[in-house]
Amino acid sequence: MRVPRTFVFVDLSGFTNYTAAFGDDAAGRLLSAFRTITRSVASERGVRIAKWLGDGCMCVAVQQRDAIAFVQDLEQRAKDVCNPLTVRAGIATGHALLFEGDDYIGSAVNMAARLCDHARQVEVLIPAMQLERLPEGVTAKPFGEVELRGFPGPISVVELIGVPEPVDADTGDLWTRTPFI
Repeated sequence: MRVPRTFVFVDLSGFTNYTAAFGDDAAGRLLSAFRTITRSVASERGVRIAKWLGDGCMCVAVQQRDAIAFVQDLEQRAKDVCNPLTVRAGIATGHALLFEGDDYIGSAVNMAARLCDHARQVEVLIPAMQLERLPEGVTAKPFGEVELRGFPGPISVVELIGVPEPVDADTGDLWTRTPFI
């Protein structure tokens, strides 16, 4: 089944060096704190954590605005808890194959992963041509054209900056959002 979704790949920038410098136990504590914050923000923003990827994760949202607000919120909240590490992310929107009921396959998934790999430290990157409506408080800054492994030709990308408006933490109405109604 092909479904329209927005995919987010998030990574803690500098985790490998942090582990080498401070040891496995310190890295484990930091990663645990990061995952706790990620779960909290995802729940508040109506975003699903599809899978954990070591010091990062893949998330899925029905609405692009929710995905963008999630990443920008996560970046802000992780500043203190994950210091000296930072959050970097790649976002892409498109149709993907829902595979075996809990995984996604498709160009948008791959693009989000490649954009996360391309991002440095606190950058949140999204293809300019895919950008829809931004959440209040978030703006898009031209980043330029990037070459992504597996994609033909350069892709025009923007960097998302800012802090989204706070969300009412009552997520009781999430089941009424598209595609559920």
